Amino acid sequence: MAKKKWSCPLCNFTLYNNVAGAVAVVIRYGDEIYLTRRNRDPKKGKLDLAGGFVDPKESAEETCKRELFEELQLNIDISNLKYLTSLPNIYQYKEIDYNTIDLFYEYRVDKKFEVNIELSEISEAQWIPLKDIKLEDIAFDSQKIFFKQYLNNL
Repeated sequence: MAKKKWSCPLCNFTLYNNVAGAVAVVIRYGDEIYLTRRNRDPKKGKLDLAGGFVDPKESAEETCKRELFEELQLNIDISNLKYLTSLPNIYQYKEIDYNTIDLFYEYRVDKKFEVNIELSEISEAQWIPLKDIKLEDIAFDSQKIFFKQYLNNL
């Protein structure tokens, strides 16, 4: 079990290692989903769902809206987001493991779109048929677990 609290007996300071909230959005059109390819570590080159960390004083749905706009210039209607599930994850950044709770949402679109991607975070974005998704190509363990369940429920 991961240590959740560190205390300094000299100054009486306590640091709590709380879980960080993150969102991942399945953008779906028919039997295809829009996946991005990571352009930076962790997991550079692997496929990823659009999303990111929840900012202070922001709801998970607001995070979905902000992240989809930042990453894909996609302006979404929050009321059309469908919450699916949550899964624990470990996000390793610069050799530090951050425990996260990843909240998964689905956002269905009525037509395919292409975006000019922000090259600093994403090297490409593409529509992939659900039947062609390979779990070994997915960046994060929580997303691999998610896709295993999501694809089994089709």
